[in-house]
This record gives sequence, C-alpha cells and structure tokens, in this order.
Amino acid sequence: MFRTIALAATAVGLLTGAAQAADFEVKALNFDEGKMMVMEPSLLRIAPGDTVHFIVKDKGHNFETVPGMLPDGATPIAGKLNQDLTVKFDKPGVYGLRCHPHYTMGMVAMVVVGKPVNGAAAKAAPQLGQAKKVFAGLFTKLDAQQTAAK
Repeated sequence: MFRTIALAATAVGLLTGAAQAADFEVKALNFDEGKMMVMEPSLLRIAPGDTVHFIVKDKGHNFETVPGMLPDGATPIAGKLNQDLTVKFDKPGVYGLRCHPHYTMGMVAMVVVGKPVNGAAAKAAPQLGQAKKVFAGLFTKLDAQQTAAK
C-alpha cells in the first residue's frame, strides 16, 4: 500500500513539474550576425506564466513596450536605460518591445504569450523607420508558425 502511494505521489510530482513556468532571455545587442542594433531573439513564443529576462549586453539600450502592441489589461513594460529587466507574462497576446533610443533603427522584438489574441491590433499599430520593416517580418514569421501548427 505504501509503495503504491509513493509511486502515485512521484507521478503527480513529475506531471506537475512539467507544467511549471519556464525562463527565457532576450538580449539587446549592438551587433548580431552582421546586423546593427538588434534584440535576440527578435520573436519569442512563450506560455502564460513564463518569465523573460531582458538583458542589456551592450550599453545604451532599454526595453519597453511599443504603444498599441500590448494586450488589453496588460501592464506596460518600461525598463530603464542600461538596466536588465525581468518580466513575468501572465496575459496572452502580442507584446511589441523596443529599445527607445534605437527604435527607428529597427531595434525591436515581439513576445507572443499563448494565443496572439490582440494580433490584429498589434499589427495595425503605427511604426516608424526600420521598426516598420522589422515588425512586418516578425508578423510574417508568426503567421507562418501559426499556419504550420494547424
């Protein structure tokens, strides 16, 4: 009897452990693979409850949400210049992120938490400079991933 209870408890523990939240990193870099002013990865898909560590690898960068690219009710991200930031994402949707000083140079990223419930609104958000081109590419990748998953 004791052995059966112990095995059941172990099985429950393993199943519960598999459902735990995960940790990810997004780095702000001056250069990566021949490109200037980038966030790596630029597209990150995570589950609700996961945590992202935003790391300033090169000085002069920050992480903040792009206006119009945030799910309803989500708290805007507003990191300070040259400071790392850790964010737990609980609300599903598309989060557009930028480095404020280098936004028009295309230093942006997208974090998709669960289902992209605000995808159409995020895609319609106005962008400036190279950020417009980079976000268009990220939405193309996201659409391709969703199509492949069906």
